[in-house]
Amino acid sequence: MGYERRDIIEFSSHNVDFTPHDVRWVPNSARFVVVGATAKSTGRLSVFKLDEGGMDLLRSSDHASSFKCCTFGGHTIPQREMFTGNANGDLESWDLESLVEPTVSVKAHDSMINAMDGCGGGTNGIGAPEIVTGSRDGTVKVWDRRQRAAVAIFRSCLEKSYECWSVAFGNSFDNSERCILAGYENGDIKMYDLKTGTVRSEINVSNGVCSVEFDRKDISMNKFVATCLESQFVIFDGRTYNASDGFASLTCYTKQKTTVWAIRHLPQDRDVMAILLGDGTVELHEYEYPARRSQITADGQTKGIIGKLHHVISKHLSSQPINAWDWHTEKKGLAVCTGFDQYVRVVLV
Repeated sequence: MGYERRDIIEFSSHNVDFTPHDVRWVPNSARFVVVGATAKSTGRLSVFKLDEGGMDLLRSSDHASSFKCCTFGGHTIPQREMFTGNANGDLESWDLESLVEPTVSVKAHDSMINAMDGCGGGTNGIGAPEIVTGSRDGTVKVWDRRQRAAVAIFRSCLEKSYECWSVAFGNSFDNSERCILAGYENGDIKMYDLKTGTVRSEINVSNGVCSVEFDRKDISMNKFVATCLESQFVIFDGRTYNASDGFASLTCYTKQKTTVWAIRHLPQDRDVMAILLGDGTVELHEYEYPARRSQITADGQTKGIIGKLHHVISKHLSSQPINAWDWHTEKKGLAVCTGFDQYVRVVLV
């Protein structure tokens, strides 16, 4: 597979005077947005542009509540609205040419929005343009960007509700099918089916789930990954579900003993993934499919078969956790990442 020819090269870095929590490329451009929190617990939005000499800060603005996450997933063209979630539980959209005030602001949750994702719109153009948010209050909500009220709400029926740390869209291959993954602090991973409004599957991986992601949003469910505390991440084959054993899975451990902050699949090759570690390292892995994806068990049921994972390369980038990473959808191997060392880095793989 030619692993020995791969490397992760830091092209440019920029020190910021706030703690970055998320970063996203502006679709179809050389710009990216960093959101986070200042030392005063206010929010900061910063827009950068990449050029041959590195990165330049185009504009920046401060706001009352710190930002935890952002997405362009439900944007329209050419507006390319960005959506953010903040510590106050607000879901907001922004015009990047004017960051003074949000174009829309909705009180979405009772407490901090920890994670969000978008689907439909100009990025994944199948189905309605929607945003999903996961909160410290334990609820997962789905929003149609054309409405102010949530179109779906998922909450625990138990007396104790666990904090939702991560959410992701997937299985959005036509105008009616769409699923959501939600990862919780107690190790639960729930898959919600938006077509039926039900819990499609529920898994517990015995560790808080820091990040979840389908390998692609706009195809029939293929595989998905969850990253956890204590060096653990789990790959699931989503092609086949067995009533007794669920999805076939492979539990992996990083070379360093640390939290696995996030997983990000390469858009141009869904079998290549970046794993972000708490010691400031990024690991690149590649998935190899088995010769057969499923088998018939003795009781006549179909059961999935999981493949293998190959470690490609590790690169230590920061003295603090690398907490966010975004691949460029048009330029293969180009990515931007942030760390708790308050640096923004553009890297080439």
